[in-house]
Amino acid sequence: MVIWLLGISGSGKTTLAKELKKYFDARQVKSFIIDGDYVRDFFERDLGYSEKDRIANVKRVMIAAKVLEDNDIVAIVANISPFQFLRDFARKKFDTYIEIFLKRDIETIKNKKRIYSSTNVVGVDIKFDRPTNADLVIDTGKLSVKESLSEIIKVINEHKC
Repeated sequence: MVIWLLGISGSGKTTLAKELKKYFDARQVKSFIIDGDYVRDFFERDLGYSEKDRIANVKRVMIAAKVLEDNDIVAIVANISPFQFLRDFARKKFDTYIEIFLKRDIETIKNKKRIYSSTNVVGVDIKFDRPTNADLVIDTGKLSVKESLSEIIKVINEHKC
């Protein structure tokens, strides 16, 4: 199973990934968080933040998630994943793919995250394709972490995972 948390920087992907990991740990279900930054660090930040480099990084994340899924480890992915064509590809490649879009108002986040003052920022300089077939959309500006986690768990249970 691959649970893919996506959204712009600051939408709560890493926070919810960590909470989801705790949920699986408490149930003795093997899981692992794959964060886009974790992958970038592993490859010694050899990719930049252009559209081309972001595509390459998402592909790296995908293969790691597939290896985990094939070994019965729940892959919890926390990645901006701005491109619909890659999300469509992921849906075809994984046995169980749960796509969760964490929606957040960019203006609210801009006040908290320095990243929005740089270039090649998804949602500012690089288009973020709004998901067309997410399994769940959570407005993280309106729901608490606990409420958001509860919604994610409901979707996981619906997939009988």
